Amino acid sequence: MKLRTWTAVATLLLAGFAAPAEARATATYTNPVSAGTVDTFPDPAVIRGNDGTWYAYGTTNPIFNSAGETGEHILPILSSPDLVHWTYRGDVIEIGATPSYWAASTRAWAPDIRYLGGAYLLTYALSNGGIALLTGVTPLGPWTDHGLIMTPADSGCPSGTIDQALFTDTDGTNYLYWGSYDTLCVQQLSADGRQRVGEVTQVGRGRRAEGSFVVHRDGFYYLFFSDAGCCDGAFSGYTVKVGRSTSPRGPFLTPSGLDLMATTSKDGIVLTANGNRWIGPGHNAIATDLAGQDWLVYHAIPSGDPDFPKVTGANGATLNLTKRPLMIDRLDWIDGWPVVRAGAGPSDTAQTAPVTTPTVGSTFDSPAGWSSSWPTATDPDSGGFLRAPSASVSVSDQAVASPVRVEAALRDGAGLVVNWTDARNNVVAWLDRATNALDVAVTVRGRRSDQTVRLPADFDHGVWHVVAAGRRGRNLTVEVSADRLHDAVATLAVTLPASVPTTGRIGAAASAAGAAADTISAAPLSTPVTRRVADPSPGELLPAYSDEFTGADPAWSWIRPRNDTTLSDGSLVWPTQAAELYTTTNTASVLVRDAPPGDFTVESKLTFDGTRGNQQAGLLLYRDDDRWFKLAHAVLPLSGTSLVTHQTEFGKEGERPTYDPPIAVANAPMFGGPAAATTWLRLRYHLDEANGEDEVRAATSVDGVHWTWGGVWTLPHDETYRKDETYRKDGTYRIGLVSMNATGATAVVDYVRTYANSGGSAACF
Repeated sequence: MKLRTWTAVATLLLAGFAAPAEARATATYTNPVSAGTVDTFPDPAVIRGNDGTWYAYGTTNPIFNSAGETGEHILPILSSPDLVHWTYRGDVIEIGATPSYWAASTRAWAPDIRYLGGAYLLTYALSNGGIALLTGVTPLGPWTDHGLIMTPADSGCPSGTIDQALFTDTDGTNYLYWGSYDTLCVQQLSADGRQRVGEVTQVGRGRRAEGSFVVHRDGFYYLFFSDAGCCDGAFSGYTVKVGRSTSPRGPFLTPSGLDLMATTSKDGIVLTANGNRWIGPGHNAIATDLAGQDWLVYHAIPSGDPDFPKVTGANGATLNLTKRPLMIDRLDWIDGWPVVRAGAGPSDTAQTAPVTTPTVGSTFDSPAGWSSSWPTATDPDSGGFLRAPSASVSVSDQAVASPVRVEAALRDGAGLVVNWTDARNNVVAWLDRATNALDVAVTVRGRRSDQTVRLPADFDHGVWHVVAAGRRGRNLTVEVSADRLHDAVATLAVTLPASVPTTGRIGAAASAAGAAADTISAAPLSTPVTRRVADPSPGELLPAYSDEFTGADPAWSWIRPRNDTTLSDGSLVWPTQAAELYTTTNTASVLVRDAPPGDFTVESKLTFDGTRGNQQAGLLLYRDDDRWFKLAHAVLPLSGTSLVTHQTEFGKEGERPTYDPPIAVANAPMFGGPAAATTWLRLRYHLDEANGEDEVRAATSVDGVHWTWGGVWTLPHDETYRKDETYRKDGTYRIGLVSMNATGATAVVDYVRTYANSGGSAACF
């Protein structure tokens, strides 16, 4: 394709519209974004359709319980023009129309949505195991059922066959990731994404690990997953974590360099509870707005109203379910690692909304906003779109300035006009059919230079692909993807000549008749956040509440005394006992001492040699046997294997009054960073007087220097709470130690040090 060939017959079509001033004003949102539409929307998957609308798909749930419905909707669908205001659009499968291959007791969980080969591929999991595939010509269907593409018997993975997600690599190879409790696996898919091909590779292990989601960015493959419990009301410890690799098959490493296959809990925390009204945030997808800003799409649980009353499940069973509404928050990439809101966690106040209204652009669903001699056509998926009558360009009449992000859906040999002054001065990113390449053509004073990168051999130029170009100064990056889900099949970085203007018009180009374009937009390129929220640090050491274990300290006392603990070489040595501190089974010994008044941080250095399931030792904030916070090195079985995993387990115990019927004593874990032979543990306590809550945040370290700060558990600060004689009636906690659950291991505690919280009564974040 030569410049003289198409510019000689080019027709310049001045067109386009600018967003009104009120649309350009900074918009905000407040979580949950599904409020007012549905009560709950767990395990969300999201995609921007070729019509410019965002679509979300959720796990089977009672989405209209507050409106009086007592049953569920199977894989409900929502749509939104802006990722904030959502409309219910129906269900993928109607009650009473379930496929014959479903077991009678099953429910459909965790959908994933992709656009591949001109069709939308929707996969979902069955609660009793198995992954099914549907395809549709639009994001709303109608759906063609391709049955099960995986069963528990043929998965080849020692894990639950649920929580699947597709991914397309740069060479066009498709992959399927899946797994739950406790191994994550990947396998190649056929070119159409409908069959599994070749060997299964295990890529991650962890206690209750599930919810895989993979993206490719800056040369790395990032595997997001969630661990701990998803669905236990106010006791849900879900946390989103990540590892990265230079291969879609791994090994995936955390920021500390830990392989996700290591048999220990992981660092790389992307999102966790922060002590506000949201707990158990997890099972994420990712959406990118028109400015190029990424957004984590996930569910979380409202701590004040976490549980539904009993409902009739889609399988006919009576179920206790947790409310998990739809959430979004800004996803930052800092020093090569993703983290939500720079580490601040889920938001519960008004936040700057995604950029979804372009400065200039159109979806061509009506003549308004884009006048063009390119005729419009329609199809069921994209609605209205432009089709070129000849070699020509269609550009906006309003120029946009760098930094800018321009994108469009293209097919049949079209190009994205990134910057247009005239036919002799422009930048166009072509999907060149003749060479099967992404071709960025820069024309300055009539002289054209091209930089190209090959597209996959099976790239189908006859179906829609999204071409997105981000420009900041002279730096231009162009990528091609099928569905805007960070699975680009071609990326090209170009340094523009200094003579290319920083402002220009945008649009579409055609080298021949029949080229098509849709959803053309330009918006100011997002400015990345580059600095994380600072982690907490301890303040002044409080010697009266600390112990180096160099001699007997009368400040300690026993709950259920032991006689096998010793002091040796400046450490407390304590063999594990076959006893529990779990719900109503309270037989374990607890060594306690008073905590200081006000907010504080307690730290301990623990060496632990556990080797078999359920051995654990660690640090407590103990109010009584049925109300406490615990951070322990716990040895736990790895489901589906003969292995054990060493976890830093951050748990809490207390009442769960919102369950139906109420649970007097509930227990739940959250998992922190790695555990090692010697692990440093911290619990940071804060009394949230405004909300009447005790807040505790956990941190762990394997060297005593570099800390992984995890999530926050809360319990009501209730001074009238009645318990047995061990209960502290003033509402305070005591610092405690345990070594328990199974015999055969020894805990060596080097010290317990208590510090005032820096910043006085500052919150945990």
